[in-house]
Amino acid sequence: MFTANSNLGRRVFGASVFATGVVALVWHDFKDWDELQGILNAVVGQVFIYIAAAAWIFGGIAIQFQRTAKTGALVLGAVYLAFALMCLPGIFQAPRAYNSWGNIFYQVPMVTGAAIVYARFSTAWRPGTIARIAAISLALCSVSFGLEQVFNIDYNNTLVPKWLPPNQGFWTWATTVAFELAAVALVTNRMTLLATRLLTAMVVLFGLIVWVPIVFSDLHNHSNWNEITENFAIAGATWILADFLGEKAAST
Repeated sequence: MFTANSNLGRRVFGASVFATGVVALVWHDFKDWDELQGILNAVVGQVFIYIAAAAWIFGGIAIQFQRTAKTGALVLGAVYLAFALMCLPGIFQAPRAYNSWGNIFYQVPMVTGAAIVYARFSTAWRPGTIARIAAISLALCSVSFGLEQVFNIDYNNTLVPKWLPPNQGFWTWATTVAFELAAVALVTNRMTLLATRLLTAMVVLFGLIVWVPIVFSDLHNHSNWNEITENFAIAGATWILADFLGEKAAST
């Protein structure tokens, strides 16, 4: 799954954001539209949907190829950074509601993944600097994902397939602990490659075990398509870091 000089993370990331753009075009909508209505009025918002969709589609294609990967990463980093910044008013409006804070951490992994790809094709960045900044960024996201699982424990329990032994609650808490352990490893710079690989594998399994069946149970549900594309985009972003750390370890 992971090898030195692997580009699989970039491939998964690009394919996922491309799919995000297609979903936005098909439904003329995107996941965070409800949160952004207070910032973008209906007319500007509708235009922004198409701009964002075009950026996702273009960036998702461009990042697949070495000659255009840097440009694709720049485009994707910019659009996800814009989404992250547009989450800030929600935090100021409801600072005690964790969902307000949690929303921004669904954008940060994609900003981080795009930034790693951009930096890898730029001679101005040292590998060690890229690795530490990206690791800390994804550690913060991992902490947030774990906290959201706790704050929405009943809902998250329902997402776990009932056929998984021993029970749904076990896996919700197990993955919550895994998120926090990954964050500790990334922040302390201990076993970061292993932690990133395991984190990536866990998020990929979320997509395959949880979201794929849910999507196929209702193919016309826009929310489900948003969730699965976001899930695999996050997996792609963490995978990009795992690939980068693998290359770095192999070269030392």
